Amino acid sequence: MEFIDYYKVLGLDKSATAADIKKAYRKLARKLHPDLNPNDKEAQQKFQQLNEANEVLSDVEKRKKYDQHGKDWQHAEAYEQARQQQRSQGFGGQRTYSGGGQGYDDSQFSDFFESMFGGGGFSRGGGSRRQSAQFKGQDLSATLRLNLTDILESQKQTISIGEKKIRITIPAGVEDGQTLKIKGYGGEGMNGGPKGDLLITFEIFNNTRFKRLESDLYSTEEISIYTALLGGEITVETLTGKVKLNVKPETQNDTKVKLKGKGLPKYKKENQHGDLYITYKIILPKNLSEKEKELFTELSKLR
Repeated sequence: MEFIDYYKVLGLDKSATAADIKKAYRKLARKLHPDLNPNDKEAQQKFQQLNEANEVLSDVEKRKKYDQHGKDWQHAEAYEQARQQQRSQGFGGQRTYSGGGQGYDDSQFSDFFESMFGGGGFSRGGGSRRQSAQFKGQDLSATLRLNLTDILESQKQTISIGEKKIRITIPAGVEDGQTLKIKGYGGEGMNGGPKGDLLITFEIFNNTRFKRLESDLYSTEEISIYTALLGGEITVETLTGKVKLNVKPETQNDTKVKLKGKGLPKYKKENQHGDLYITYKIILPKNLSEKEKELFTELSKLR
């Protein structure tokens, strides 16, 4: 497996802080995003590497393993388990075999790790044997950008990962930043191990006038002072079309009403939707005529 220096991909060094990594990723993601480079395969490859780098270095535990083990960071736990197992069997320190043979010191662990990947190893009888351990392939990361209006219903979409084309189902109501795992579409395993997984992170662009909070939506509607005082009917927009609302008389500014089920689909909950919350903003009239001022004056005296 070709080694990719994730720090170099981000233009950073090992002393970079979490904030440095986040800033560098966002800057490069805007530059290399496939939407901005539709026919540039080199840019697409760099964008994929950028996502891999961010996934590893933005995670404290993954970054620690990467700093210690480099390209084999995903196998760090297996290395340690193998090391402990060999020690318990007499390969470490001054421990000897039951037959009285000489023990092996820690420098010989490199031989053992080589044997895990198909190299020569040691046997209790002193002879040479072949030993291999299977390891899962590297997970791959990709980013898929959608509009908010694209997630009103589940849909199928074909995406390209390198030379592969993969058809996936995107569930309705998927969240911004949510990651979907596609098993077996990552890198090749080692020594016959299973393939890694493909991790797709969604970027949801809000192309509507509504504010989103999970599956609920929020909007503001302006109403006249006369509608607020006397009541009346207004027409408001929702994601699925326009609806009419009755405004109650003497409605106060910032009054909030709920339109049940007019929000987004709830993720993986069939036929369930969030709600739409509308806040009324009362608009005061401007450029009053002398007659209007006179009438408002009379009203103020009545109060």
